[in-house]
Amino acid sequence: LFDGVYPFYPQQRKSFVFDVSIIIVIIVFLTLACSFLIIIPGIRGRARLYWLIRVLLSLVIGVVIVAVQYTSDWESGWVKVNTSYKSFSHALVNADIGLHVGLAGVNITLVGNPVNQVNETINYNEHFAWSFDADYDHSYSEGLEKGLPSPILYVAEKFTSQSPCGVHSQYRISGHYASAVLWVAFCTWLISNILFSMPALVYGGCMVLVTGTFMIFSLLSFSTVRNLPMCAIKFGPASLHIAYGGSFWLTLVVGLLCFMIGVTVVTLHFFSLDLLKTFFDLHVDEAEECQEMTEVYVNRRITDSTL
Repeated sequence: LFDGVYPFYPQQRKSFVFDVSIIIVIIVFLTLACSFLIIIPGIRGRARLYWLIRVLLSLVIGVVIVAVQYTSDWESGWVKVNTSYKSFSHALVNADIGLHVGLAGVNITLVGNPVNQVNETINYNEHFAWSFDADYDHSYSEGLEKGLPSPILYVAEKFTSQSPCGVHSQYRISGHYASAVLWVAFCTWLISNILFSMPALVYGGCMVLVTGTFMIFSLLSFSTVRNLPMCAIKFGPASLHIAYGGSFWLTLVVGLLCFMIGVTVVTLHFFSLDLLKTFFDLHVDEAEECQEMTEVYVNRRITDSTL
């Protein structure tokens, strides 16, 4: 060993920690939410609560649509194993191996139990991208050259284009179309907010329904990967199985929430328009318009001259 590193490995691999894009998305939407919370004390009466509900619901829908495109837990799974650590070494380690699949790539996690074993800190979270502007096979080859632990390379090899599993193209295409449909949902979400502010309430409700529809379509696009049988990922007697993860279910919940909001707005428009206008704080505007129309200003000089 040379300073704790095998001689044929040039350097220690730094683990993938967190996607910066998710941090940027969260900061942007938190800034919008904080800006609204600053001005909300200036809104009068009961309308303050209605504004708070509308804005926060809209921001939640928007941040979910954007953030889930950069997450890595659309599918995920864990397994506890006792396996070899690196090539050309008979050392065995006890570790948890995690597989986290996203729309643009896959994260493979290796965490030792305990973390410090065989004179090393076993805590890896490696990202391999398969988006159209990335080369998954090249990332896998770099992992081989840099000497990633054998369990990570073994799992990553299952998703290469040359693997007998044959799931690389399916995951790549499904993730690409799911991401594209989510961006369309983001555009319809923006249009719905514009329509609600005009206000054109029934059309805004319809666009929220369209937003929910596109979110469901993104889930259907990603779920097509289930049409192919997944290769077994075995570590001795233990097997690594993956299932739909948090991002998948979060997208489903928000999509159903969009359906519920859209149906509620459209239904109230036809059966209880006054209640809908009250929630959107429109009665105050109408009352002010009526008050302005009823006020008449008379030029006394003209009336005196006519008399």
